[in-house]
Amino acid sequence: MTLTKQDFSAGLPPPSELGIAGMDSSREKEKAVLESLAGGDPFGSVEPVKKPSGRLIMHSMAMLGREFCYAVEAAFVTPVLLSVGLPKSLYSLVWLISPILGFVLQPVVGSASDHCTSGWGKRRPYILALGIMMLLGMALYLNGDLMVSALIPERGKQRVWAIVITMLGVVLFDFAADFIDGPIKAYLFDVCSHQDKEKGLHYHALLTGLGGALGYLTGAMDWGNSVLGRFLGSEFQVMFIIAALVFLICLTVHLCSIPEAPLRDDSTETKLLLKVDGPSEYGSIESVNNGYLKPGYAEKKTLSELGKSTETPQTQVQTRMTVKCLLKALLSMPSHYRCLCVSHLIGWTAFLSNMLFFTDFMGQIVYHGNPYAPHNSTAYLTYERGVEIGCWGMCINAISSSLYSYLQKALLPYIGLKGLYFIGYLLFGIGTGFIGLFPKVYSTLALCSLFGVMSSTLYTVPFNLIAEYHREEESQKEQNGGEAEATGRGKGIDCAALTCMVQLAQIIVGVGLGFLVSAAGSVIVVVICASAVALTGCCFVAFFVRYVE
Repeated sequence: MTLTKQDFSAGLPPPSELGIAGMDSSREKEKAVLESLAGGDPFGSVEPVKKPSGRLIMHSMAMLGREFCYAVEAAFVTPVLLSVGLPKSLYSLVWLISPILGFVLQPVVGSASDHCTSGWGKRRPYILALGIMMLLGMALYLNGDLMVSALIPERGKQRVWAIVITMLGVVLFDFAADFIDGPIKAYLFDVCSHQDKEKGLHYHALLTGLGGALGYLTGAMDWGNSVLGRFLGSEFQVMFIIAALVFLICLTVHLCSIPEAPLRDDSTETKLLLKVDGPSEYGSIESVNNGYLKPGYAEKKTLSELGKSTETPQTQVQTRMTVKCLLKALLSMPSHYRCLCVSHLIGWTAFLSNMLFFTDFMGQIVYHGNPYAPHNSTAYLTYERGVEIGCWGMCINAISSSLYSYLQKALLPYIGLKGLYFIGYLLFGIGTGFIGLFPKVYSTLALCSLFGVMSSTLYTVPFNLIAEYHREEESQKEQNGGEAEATGRGKGIDCAALTCMVQLAQIIVGVGLGFLVSAAGSVIVVVICASAVALTGCCFVAFFVRYVE
């Protein structure tokens, strides 16, 4: 007797009654394979497992090292530039080159990291490269004069080359330090669940403030007269050794913190999931061909049509990404992303306006010193004393930022992201306003704590909102059966677009505030402008920024 295909099929029990135990034994393997492909697969995202707090703190160490080096630059870059004889006409050029390059190239780096297929992951190769650039830049601007003296014997050429090397070091350091923030945030978003993203951003802000405080405290010490200073030659070399060691340790810990799954090619994934050279074993991952894949992955059956074309529209956008396409993707981003970028620009413009001129404000307005007086005069020494106290104000700002970032976690369930965003701008606007109206020493130092509230807000809330937007888009994608509009945008581009606003704020501050100070004849106009911009930002974040319920 010969059984027909229909008779054989009819004799089989339904799948639900067939060998369930055998299929259960292979589900763990199937799930592991599918989850390993979540970073770049066409099937939709899988929520990463919860990360231990220790791993998130290790991930945040990069922010501590970065901010430590930033504080060292803030304390020493002006004395270094003055010591090599940089003309005043070139000061603005030094501070504008890096933000202009960053504003233009930041989204390009973000897009490139979105599509990086390195076996080490999408973000970590870029973080390592930018970290090396930071160290190289720091080596050049802190040791440029010493390097030129050793390499060029002619004294006439030494000054010119010392200026060139020092300027190159400052630009390279600022460029890399500004750039590295975007890949670090995207790395966190890639490997963490939504709850861990929020926790990780708070740890980022906490260690950012701690790194700034340690950097300012280290820079305030008199290393020139120490044993190490006399051995190495000057305090600049001592600070380079300390900052380089701190940053290298922090960067190494960060890169080893959380494993990052590499982005795989579609062709590799297709071969892994679809290629069948022989009969499929029941319950194996190849059983997708037999129709026994569990319901959660039912949509993957449509991949049998990939033999005709394994390239989806979104893949075509990504593989053909050019600068022109990238700019088009950024300009066509949803309106709530644009509003968030504008609010971030307003916040950083207010914050940088105050921070870049704060020590000068302390020296000239609070202490009534004169930076243009002879260096042995009482007016100049008074100005230097004001600058020194201003550095302690920056240290208070950094400590306050760390403490407030921890307090944010307690406030979030009660006032939400909107309340945190609004309070950060409001307190900074009120604080800088009072400093401008009542420029006294102790009140100014006390109000420096409000700068930390703004700093912590800028480092956490906008990126929390980006994470909320991504989560909402992923939920909508799941509801639509895994289909979404191909925009060419990824998490790296969105984080880079947000970070771009920092560079744009630097350009606005560098170009605009110099004219304001010259027109007003006093640095006090900077503080008043910072207050007005921050209070304007309060209205913007309250009425124009969208918050996910």
